[in-house]
Amino acid sequence: MIKAVFLDIDNTILSFTEYVKDAMKNGFREFGLGEYSEDTFMTFEEINSGLWHKLEKGELTLEGLKKVRWNMVFEKLGISYDGEEFERWFRKYLFTSAIPEPNALKVLKYLSGKYCVCAASNGPFEQQVNRLRVAGFLEMFDHIFVSSDIGFQKPSKEFFVESFKRLSDGGIVIEPNEAIIVGDSVSSDMAGGIGFGMKTCFYTRGGIGKCEGVAVDHIIDDLSELFDIL
Repeated sequence: MIKAVFLDIDNTILSFTEYVKDAMKNGFREFGLGEYSEDTFMTFEEINSGLWHKLEKGELTLEGLKKVRWNMVFEKLGISYDGEEFERWFRKYLFTSAIPEPNALKVLKYLSGKYCVCAASNGPFEQQVNRLRVAGFLEMFDHIFVSSDIGFQKPSKEFFVESFKRLSDGGIVIEPNEAIIVGDSVSSDMAGGIGFGMKTCFYTRGGIGKCEGVAVDHIIDDLSELFDIL
């Protein structure tokens, strides 16, 4: 029986994709960097995904990512601008960004009170907590597990060991097979959950994401499909 639901934040509960598009439109205009287009977003997506995969494997730190991300994007786009300066603006903009994924609020209301609801995210702790607060979602989570506070990144076993230890220290004893992780990342959420013996639910975001070659327990296109699972 499932007792705890671990929910990824970015592109699971809150739309990181829509935030990035909004930030690039406004940032490019504010800093005079040219016109935003879907191609510029795809350039960011390609580079950002590669960097986060390195971070998940322990080959890069979050601080290292911040230093190189936008410099790499601007180099590929042929834009001459200080990427670290833009990164600082980008992260400040992100701090108050709260664009929900479709049906996220309905699902959180449904889960709250029925299960131990936990956020499980890679990223800066205060940023992720504030974004949940701005969205009006924070009070529906029982626990917030974020890599910068936990000390380890998903998909590492240590991230989940520490998260479950904190639950236990708070008097909530849950076995891994009594918890399910819901997320959009195969390499982070699904791999981490499988490696720790949790149930897994891959969120495709309307069919955008693919989960090929990985045996997960559930695949959903819309968060509302969780009503039939939990």
